Amino acid sequence: VVEWGDDVKAVSEDEAMVLVNHQATGDVCTLMMCLQDKGTVVRQMMWLMDHIFKYTNFGIVSLIHGDFFIRQGKAHRDQQLVLLKDHLEKYYWSRNRKWIVLFPEGGFLRKRRETSQAFAKKNNLPFLKHVTLPRLGATQVILKTLVAPQENGTPSGGDGVRKVSKSKGLQWVIDTTIAYPKAEPIDIQTWILGYRQPTVTHVHYRIFPVKDVPAEPEALTNWLYQRFIEKEDLLTHFYETGAFPPPQGQTKAISREMTLSNLWLVAIQSFAFLSGGMWYCFFQYLYHCLF
Repeated sequence: VVEWGDDVKAVSEDEAMVLVNHQATGDVCTLMMCLQDKGTVVRQMMWLMDHIFKYTNFGIVSLIHGDFFIRQGKAHRDQQLVLLKDHLEKYYWSRNRKWIVLFPEGGFLRKRRETSQAFAKKNNLPFLKHVTLPRLGATQVILKTLVAPQENGTPSGGDGVRKVSKSKGLQWVIDTTIAYPKAEPIDIQTWILGYRQPTVTHVHYRIFPVKDVPAEPEALTNWLYQRFIEKEDLLTHFYETGAFPPPQGQTKAISREMTLSNLWLVAIQSFAFLSGGMWYCFFQYLYHCLF
């Protein structure tokens, strides 16, 4: 993994919301790897991920960890936002969480691109190829629930729990853009089985103070749209040149290669295979008991 843009290690001990573009199931694995060298944040974060991950070999771990599995689709949207707010108030402060990660697009790029482009055309919004227009719901719930009172102009909920945990509330929004060479994302099967040639994944960060993020729904929607329009520009430049563009006012973009201990990687992969083997044996035993 090669990292670009702002250095998120500088805010790893503060509370932050991480907004990420979503191309494939491997995005979660990429982020998990990126955050391994960011201090204690990997142990104090909460994930919002598609409910399908609940049925993977790390699903039970995520449930115990207090992550939130969200169901997609109009039929579930309103109910899921209520459940998300309740989940945050119950687990975020009580478990001393600091970062929360979500994918505002609400689904994979390949599944949502056509619908997003049709919506953009109907509402005179930019035509996007490498990302889709984000949805407001989960982002708004998180900001309303986790931002300290008056931090961005709107009182937040859950103040009683926050006082107990001495939380300062969200202080930063980290806009994260994942780019795969040749626009070929890696899915979770590839991560597990390794049947694709080794590749370098690129991750770009941009940090915003939460006080600069508007609270009013229409302004927040426009702010989110602007972030993903910027992601489109970043990814277009990356796919054309193989690198992210330099920050405004600078002539050269600086990248940072992330490296992890080979021993640590072997240990983690061994644990993953053992976990998979355990579930296989469990379901095989269950099958024989039933049939």
